[in-house]
Amino acid sequence: MPEALSQQKPIEKRIDGSTVRLVCADVTEADVDAFVFYAQPDLKLGSGFGTAISVRGGPSVQKELDELGPIQTGEVVVSGAGNLKAKFIIHALGPRFNEEDTEGKLRTTVINSLKAAEEKGVTRIALPPMGAGFYTVPLDLCARVMIEAIQDYLQGETKIEEVLICAGDRREFKPFAARLA
Repeated sequence: MPEALSQQKPIEKRIDGSTVRLVCADVTEADVDAFVFYAQPDLKLGSGFGTAISVRGGPSVQKELDELGPIQTGEVVVSGAGNLKAKFIIHALGPRFNEEDTEGKLRTTVINSLKAAEEKGVTRIALPPMGAGFYTVPLDLCARVMIEAIQDYLQGETKIEEVLICAGDRREFKPFAARLA
């Protein structure tokens, strides 16, 4: 990651007993119990972060996923993280832009990701801007829906202590920063 980007000042917001922290970071390298990967229906680890997971996590991740798929939009499955820092990867199939009810499906996907983390005893979880990359969910929509869903979830009874939102660059960071301000 470029040095200037890694120096982007994190933004924090307390919600009841939990913290939401926005950082510029690679979600696959986050020092958390679990991170979310925006999956494909067949759970194949393709390009981008999928390649990072395959290379850094090792073949055990895909082997485990081969037994868990396919999944439908809004669904999540949890695998081990292989050789990565995290213990678990939450593979979430969210909407693609211009799908019917993109907003509702994204909200469901975020909530289901947090529920799956909670079921595994995760207290620290990292999420990327879900769907805002390859699947072209607009960043403003992504930021609004994710922040609202995370806030709603953390206001309930939860053992999640920290939600880390890992923006890949300043372009992704900016709309999330505006929502957390």
